[in-house]
Amino acid sequence: MRFVKPAWLNSLSLKVLFAYLVGVVLSIGLIALVSVTVLTVRSDFVSATDLAGRTQELAAVLQFDDSGMPVGFDSSEDDVAWMYESLKQETAYRVLDASGRVVLSSAAGEAFWQGASRQLRHGGFAFEYGGSSMHGATAPVEHGGRTWYFQFAASKRLTDLMYQQFALPFMGAGITVFSIVLLFVFGGCAYVTLGYTLRPLRDVSASAAAISPSSIHARLQLRGVPSEVAPLVESFNRTLERLEHGFRVQQEFLATAAHELKTPLALIRAQIELSDAGADRDALLKDVEHMTRQVQQLLLLAEASEVQNYAFAPVDVRDVTNEVVAYLERMAQAAGVHVSAPDRSEAVQWLADRGPLFTLLKNLIENAIQHAPRGSEIKVEISDESLTVRDWGPGAEPEQLSKMFARFWRGEHRRDDGAGLGLAICQEIARAHGWTLSAHRAEPGLRFLLSRSNAEQAFSS
Repeated sequence: MRFVKPAWLNSLSLKVLFAYLVGVVLSIGLIALVSVTVLTVRSDFVSATDLAGRTQELAAVLQFDDSGMPVGFDSSEDDVAWMYESLKQETAYRVLDASGRVVLSSAAGEAFWQGASRQLRHGGFAFEYGGSSMHGATAPVEHGGRTWYFQFAASKRLTDLMYQQFALPFMGAGITVFSIVLLFVFGGCAYVTLGYTLRPLRDVSASAAAISPSSIHARLQLRGVPSEVAPLVESFNRTLERLEHGFRVQQEFLATAAHELKTPLALIRAQIELSDAGADRDALLKDVEHMTRQVQQLLLLAEASEVQNYAFAPVDVRDVTNEVVAYLERMAQAAGVHVSAPDRSEAVQWLADRGPLFTLLKNLIENAIQHAPRGSEIKVEISDESLTVRDWGPGAEPEQLSKMFARFWRGEHRRDDGAGLGLAICQEIARAHGWTLSAHRAEPGLRFLLSRSNAEQAFSS
């Protein structure tokens, strides 16, 4: 088992969240890589694209006077008009007519455009001014039936400065904010969604864990189960159906065989009793009695294993215990053992089927009588939560405690030749009621503890 993965490594939720986290990290890294690559390796392309866009924006807000001549921009450009005055060595604009004559220009004047071509083509161009590279763009403007050409240019060092000092930091801040939002907001949504999606699986798991031999008729519900898992649940239900069928067949065979053996044994006993007295007759009667007891216990075991055979109602456990003690009084006297019955002063109500409860207590006390030494006491104690049967006999070894409830297992110190089914019947009855039956060493002796579950206590109260 040293190579088995820890349970948390096999968690479906953890794997999905990990895949989400890896996807987020790779997406953020890819976005950052593409952005940095575009702004560094392809900065000229980006600059030209932005410059062309800026030229189109300015051309769209160009204003004309009554005679149709361009005179400036509308009020939307008033806030940045200072730029063309303060940075006239780095940026400028002008408007030309169809013949290439300048009719409007910024504060930089015509000296700024000496290295620029006067070819009026729509698109970008480059030139040198004052030892610096300039990039420009031209956009045609239609007004009053005439075509004007608006040109805008900026130095490469200005665009590089804008990208390095403003665009890159703002882009980094944007990627950081986007990453935080993606990790926490979408991560939280993914976590909640996974919890909601996997909740039906946890419910199905709890339902499957609750299925026992006494509730093998139960089936897992498909309501709310994800469609990908539904075939697995259906297969599990079909497996339960096959197991239930096999279990029912075995139980029916056991009950039928035990029932069919009762009549032949009764006839054999009658024939032996009619025979002449002698040692052989007594031995045969003893063997028949032993077989009859085994058959009777097989019938009880088959009935105890079927939950539908029980009819639950509030039962006074003290009253049932006193009935059992009175029923076994002869047996206790013959063994020289005293059974201490509980006080009848206060009733203790448990939710149970009175008949099987009587059988359970009878088998426990009878088992204690068979092992208790002469002159000793068997003590029965009852409370709202548990019932104990204690004897002062030879007890049992620790490794034998887990075998006591196995079918046909018998202790070494019994006075009779029991079939070894009494404690197995007790265990089946306890399971059908939702109780827990366990054996403990008492030093000396043995103590059987019958405990109620919290759910059954709440229901019965």
